[in-house]
Parts: sequence; structure tokens; C-alpha cells
Amino acid sequence: MRVKRGVVSHRRHKKLLESVKGYRMTRSRLVKVAKEAQLHAGTYAYAGRKIRKSQFRRLWIMRISGGLKPMGISYSTFVAKLKRARIALDRKILADLLISDKEGFQAIVDKVRSL
Repeated sequence: MRVKRGVVSHRRHKKLLESVKGYRMTRSRLVKVAKEAQLHAGTYAYAGRKIRKSQFRRLWIMRISGGLKPMGISYSTFVAKLKRARIALDRKILADLLISDKEGFQAIVDKVRSL
């Protein structure tokens, strides 16, 4: 007696096509093409999650650098003096401080400048 797999594969195909809904042309309709499109999309998504981290870091650095310019101190000097002062604040926190608490950021800059 043979095993009929129609229901199982149909369910799997349905699940796949549901996940690629919104893709263009045959990528959203044909199972073979959709499977490949989904695999590539997963690869790009994985890589994108890694890239996002570096993009945020660049954004924070740009914000901090922009906030330091009017105070007459360069970003690299500021970071070097932060390390020397043993102030352990990362770039995300510093960028957030710059936006939400300008006085607090100014206090940090003044403390660093006094070194």
C-alpha cells in the first residue's frame, strides 16, 4: 500500500505561499519560485539585522559629533577623554542624553573638558 502525501504537501505549499504574499509576480504564486524567493529573503533579513547595528552606531556618532561642534570639542577628543575619565557611557546613551537631557550632556562635556 502506498502513502499519499497530497494533504501534507498542499498544507506546506499553502504555508509557503502565505509567507510570500506581497512578493511580486511569480514569486508570490509559484511554489518553486516562492521557495527560492523566501530563502533569499531570509538571508537578506539575517544580514540586515547585522547591518542595522552598525547603522545605529553611525547615527549615534553623528548625533554626538553634531552636539559637540557648538561646544568646540571634536568627537574623537571627547571619546578619548571619556575613556581617560573612566566614564563608561556608550554612544547610544550619550546620543539619547544629547536629545532628552541637554544639561546632563553639557555636564558630562564640562567634566571631560576639565581633564
